[in-house]
Amino acid sequence: MQYEVVVGLEVHVQLLTKSKIFCGCANKFNPDNPNTQTCPVCLGLPGSLPVLNAEAFRLSCITAMALNCEIARFTKWDRKQYYYPDLPKGYQISQYDLPFSEHGWIEAQVEDGPVRKIRILRAHLEEDAGKNIHDESGRGGDSKVDLNRAGTPLLEIVSQPDIRSAAEAKACLEELHLLLTFLGVSDCNMQEGSLRCDANVNLHIQTESGDKVATPIVEIKNLNTFRGVEAAIEVEVKRQLEEFKKTGRKLGDPGVEKETRGWDAERNTTFAQRGKEEAADYRYFPDPDLVPVVVSEEQLTEWRTFVCESPSRRRRRFQEAGLSAYDAEVIVNQGREFADYYERVADAIGDAKQAANWATQDVLRTLNDKQQTIDDFALSSDVLAALLKRIVDGDITVKSGRELFAALIEEADDGQAAAASRIDELIEERGLKVVNDTGALDAAIDAALAESPQAVEDFRNGKQQAVGAVIGKVMKSLKGADPKQVRERIIEKLSG
Repeated sequence: MQYEVVVGLEVHVQLLTKSKIFCGCANKFNPDNPNTQTCPVCLGLPGSLPVLNAEAFRLSCITAMALNCEIARFTKWDRKQYYYPDLPKGYQISQYDLPFSEHGWIEAQVEDGPVRKIRILRAHLEEDAGKNIHDESGRGGDSKVDLNRAGTPLLEIVSQPDIRSAAEAKACLEELHLLLTFLGVSDCNMQEGSLRCDANVNLHIQTESGDKVATPIVEIKNLNTFRGVEAAIEVEVKRQLEEFKKTGRKLGDPGVEKETRGWDAERNTTFAQRGKEEAADYRYFPDPDLVPVVVSEEQLTEWRTFVCESPSRRRRRFQEAGLSAYDAEVIVNQGREFADYYERVADAIGDAKQAANWATQDVLRTLNDKQQTIDDFALSSDVLAALLKRIVDGDITVKSGRELFAALIEEADDGQAAAASRIDELIEERGLKVVNDTGALDAAIDAALAESPQAVEDFRNGKQQAVGAVIGKVMKSLKGADPKQVRERIIEKLSG
């Protein structure tokens, strides 16, 4: 049976503001002290009045611009009615028919597949609910409610159903996560709930008669890991296919409604929660306590200055500068600060590939070993560039460069700040400058050959690798010697 997977994502992003969206309560993750970051406004007490957090709106608009969305000049607030224990007002302040942005797109790519443009239907701003905490011991314990999160500024980004596989959904969410961290609008900590995702999934099935039918749409709620998004969609696709084979139920049939399902990662299954509400079920109406927002051209111009180059555009630019797709992806996927560090080094030495080799190997290995970020790295971009410039200019070999790199890191661990001037001092102290004196090189080779009669005999008997021992002795006596040049000169002498 032929079918096409159809997925749309609804991504909820908690914004990095100091206070909540409509009140002055602190906006921070604080599970150890429940219900301490609340006030009459976020508790929905009678007589309390909300006031919009201008910073939350600014961060939302910057994000929407980065998603290539159109920013509305006029936007209003609506009340979305539903009753959950973690929503004390009995409604959520959100946006319905006049969101502040719509009609954007983001690029996503699965491994070596084509780059696909996923359309963004809308991005709107709303307040978050609290959090229900259930006793899962199986002993019938209490359920509790923590309202610290109630009123947190939440940006909801809704994609069109353009995604065609679970892997593509995961790639799209990863790209969105990276863009948000590039912009600095959210910490995107999925473990703390700063980035959550709902996935709308159904299948378009080609029947034996040649007709194309759609299975009922299922919304999988509150996915909070990249792998969870992919796994839940994979499982749901299989479930819908089996369900269709058994019942033939399709979207639009009488009594067939959209369904909300949860995701159980431990059992690797989705489970029914409730019928999916439509807009009429929420009984939207304009919030009478909040005035609409009118955006000026001056504000848009100012906010555009905070929109950084997107990760996808940066990857393309790095490839145009000579990097492989793999190197560009590794560098950009480390985050904006790491990509900026790499680019400063590459610009300073005029060799993008050399800079990429060191950034993706030596620098990343050191950061991983020390569990550091690039902001904590001992060698500034200026110092690393000074070191690599010596290699590019032929003053030292790559091997000597790695010795210097390790020495600078070691000195930094001992409390000595790394400086570009120290590089030349170490080159002199350790005798690492490339040897251009052919007389000195020949003398070192002759001495090494005299000390290695067996290697000489083995080479002349056809064992090419025997020169390795001789090269090692030369390099030990002349650290600044070029291994390639040494090898060529040894072979020339032995073949003469």
